[in-house]
Amino acid sequence: MPPRKKTERIAPPAKSASAVPGKAQTINDIARLAEVSKKTVSRVINQSPLVHKETRDRVEAVMREFNYTPDPFARGLAFRRSFLIGMVYDNPTAQYIVNMQYGALDAIRDSGFELVVHPCDSRSPGYIDGVRRFVQQQKLHGVMLVPRVSEDQALADMLAEIDCRYSRIASVSLDQASRMVITHDRDGAAEAADYLQSLGHRDIALITGPSSYRSAHERTAGFVEALAKRGIELPRERVVEAGYTFESGVASAERLLAGNQRPTAIFAGNDEMAAGVYKVALRAGISIPQELSVIGFDDSPLASRLWPALSSVRLPIRDMGRIAASMLLAEPAAASALAAASVRPHLIVRDSCQPPAR
Repeated sequence: MPPRKKTERIAPPAKSASAVPGKAQTINDIARLAEVSKKTVSRVINQSPLVHKETRDRVEAVMREFNYTPDPFARGLAFRRSFLIGMVYDNPTAQYIVNMQYGALDAIRDSGFELVVHPCDSRSPGYIDGVRRFVQQQKLHGVMLVPRVSEDQALADMLAEIDCRYSRIASVSLDQASRMVITHDRDGAAEAADYLQSLGHRDIALITGPSSYRSAHERTAGFVEALAKRGIELPRERVVEAGYTFESGVASAERLLAGNQRPTAIFAGNDEMAAGVYKVALRAGISIPQELSVIGFDDSPLASRLWPALSSVRLPIRDMGRIAASMLLAEPAAASALAAASVRPHLIVRDSCQPPAR
């Protein structure tokens, strides 16, 4: 009877004296324990085909034994880039940013990439230099630009200059198609105008976002133009610029709802400002929707939590974040051939609007 063939097993090297149980191991520790170079460990982490199977198995066995999880910087050693996606934003609406992050995390899940965020003040003269330092210090693989910084051409030019990939989310096309996620805010605002007109409203007011935001211009233009097509003009005193915040919505509503000549409907450029209208109306004893119809924009979770539930133009913010991050994960050759991504807003009708009482 022939002898049984032995099955070869690749065992990890004996533990080094420097391997302390329970202590997090570094890439240098893994290299020493596996008796290979740090570069070889990096190649194993990045699934390089240049590593022999026996060496790969030995390194992976050591990594399993010590529960080693490489950080994104270690993964990027072989490529001189980190496995980090950056998100740069200057936006006062917390829920908007949270939803955008959720979308980006949806895209990078199980990809080995991680998300890092960089809030900034785009009104500061040195903010572009701050973004440059952020990108270079983190060695970012790419950057998502969220409105309003996505609208800043000087920022995009800087990223191109330092050879950093980026994607831009904006209401209109501002760059190469392969870098753009277009949100068509104008169309969503026009739908809100059409709905109020269909209910019979003619004395309508508008609370816009900041004039420095392209989205505010697009939402204003879409709303005003749609009403004009139906013979409804918005007097200057019925248009108030605010800051996309709850507090600015309160201040704007106080101006619009003072006195006896109140509008019968208000369209607010986002849900935070619409919530400010609710507060002023409640304080003044103005019932929604019986005496005042209100529409917001974004359809954030806040819209369905207000009472009565707020009609709002739904912008798929989470999808926008997912698409923008996915663009950065595509291979460069494939990414350059991509068409501009497009998401479409639409009005969600709830309980905050009805025909005017007068």
